[in-house]
Amino acid sequence: MGASNLPTIGFVLPVFALQDDTAQGIGAVVGVRIVDDELFERLTQPGDTSATTETYLVRADAVKIDYLSPLADGTSPLKRSLARDTPDLAAAFAAETPGGFAVRRDYAGMEVLVTSRPIPDRPWVLVRKISRAEALEATETRLTTMLTVFILIIIAVAVTIVLVWRHGASLRAQQAAEKFRIAAERFENIGKFMRVVTNSQPTRVAAVDGETHYTFANKPAADEGGLSTDDILGKSMASVMGPVKAQAFAKINRSVMSNFADNDNVDDSRESHILTFEGEAAGGEEPEDDVQVIKSDHIPLRGDRDHPPGVLMILDDITELTRERRRSETMLRKLIDTLVSVVDRRDPFSANHSIRVAEVSRAIAEEMDMPQLEAKTVDIAGSLMNLGKIFVPPDLLAKAEPLTDTERETLATTYRVSADLLRDVPFEGPVVQTIEQMGENWDGSGPLGLKEEDILRTARILAVANAFLGMISARAYREAMTFQAVSDALLQQSGIRFDRKPVSALINIIENRGGSEKWAHFREVPPEAEA
Repeated sequence: MGASNLPTIGFVLPVFALQDDTAQGIGAVVGVRIVDDELFERLTQPGDTSATTETYLVRADAVKIDYLSPLADGTSPLKRSLARDTPDLAAAFAAETPGGFAVRRDYAGMEVLVTSRPIPDRPWVLVRKISRAEALEATETRLTTMLTVFILIIIAVAVTIVLVWRHGASLRAQQAAEKFRIAAERFENIGKFMRVVTNSQPTRVAAVDGETHYTFANKPAADEGGLSTDDILGKSMASVMGPVKAQAFAKINRSVMSNFADNDNVDDSRESHILTFEGEAAGGEEPEDDVQVIKSDHIPLRGDRDHPPGVLMILDDITELTRERRRSETMLRKLIDTLVSVVDRRDPFSANHSIRVAEVSRAIAEEMDMPQLEAKTVDIAGSLMNLGKIFVPPDLLAKAEPLTDTERETLATTYRVSADLLRDVPFEGPVVQTIEQMGENWDGSGPLGLKEEDILRTARILAVANAFLGMISARAYREAMTFQAVSDALLQQSGIRFDRKPVSALINIIENRGGSEKWAHFREVPPEAEA
């Protein structure tokens, strides 16, 4: 509103001393004009015959909607404002979503269809609305007509069906009986086929209801309880496989059935587990061999008239596979320990360095709640990272005086030799890549030019653990640093050389999880070095 209490529009433009983009402004031109009907009349669409159509201008701020033009109910321009959070307010929707379309309520509370368009370079929105009743009157009339026609058709069809049914009841009964006989025969054949398929492989397949009673079992599943496939039906899981296994599988089945009842989606509700049962397998060479490992898949079954809801269980005994994998991992670990011991004998001041780097790296990975495969990767990579030192002369490894730049570079790049030596070894995780990237810096200044998240997370952890061990351990040319000094040095390099996350995890272990006490012996001079 202007000084005359009438809607007023104005503009301001700068005046420059010279017509130059770099000139200093010396003043401003201000223009003010009263907005009259010449503008508002343009909001009326010529030829519009709708009774409830209306076009008006609004503007919005953080809390309210101002109506800038006259309204159909007689409200003058700038005489009405409504809160922006008024429920279902058409003008609020128009201001927030220019070009959108919705069913909302106008300033008078009438349900309307509304759309809008922004005015370029102005904080205004042009709103176009029409009452829902008028806009959809023709459509609703057509729907009513169609519904009436459909009802009449349904009535006619129903009458016809009744007449046909009364005329051919006996014929339909005969046909239905024949179809039922054929369906029963097909179902029986399918059942026989499924039994042949499921009985011909070692995996145990069984279906149980919510009370853990068997409703189906193939021969391997029945053999577990010493029963036939017919005798096992109706038996409880506890009486067939024992209470320990039955309790474990029943708990999973209850979870599967509960999830299926909530989402009615088989794929989202099915679960897979690997369970270990003590004392269930034939004893082996190691105490761990007296366990049975079972991989289980649990798939929900929808209930019907004759069968209650249940769960299909597919049980695969992977005990021997797990045992062989554990033995392979043990052999790999012994081989790694042997290689590490070779390196440790050549560098007395770095004795146990690789093993300690592996220990610290795994502790950081577990503190960061990383997957088991990544924790295992940093463990193995830390153990093997110094393998390349076997090509470094022993006198350089044990040198007491400060190293030259060339000697320091030689020692600093032995991890690349380690990566080359291990490149063709098929590790389960990215061990070689982790060793290869451990020399990369967070800011991208490393030899490979990798930076930030492009560097493997396992390599970032290994770099922090290696730097920590390098500073906390005594060397021939210096004493061991304190935990506080090492923490300060790592923090100082965070975001430059190291990723902040593994640094923070390591410091948390040192300060809050007993790391300084657990690793205090890292600061001691190795006996081999003293000798």
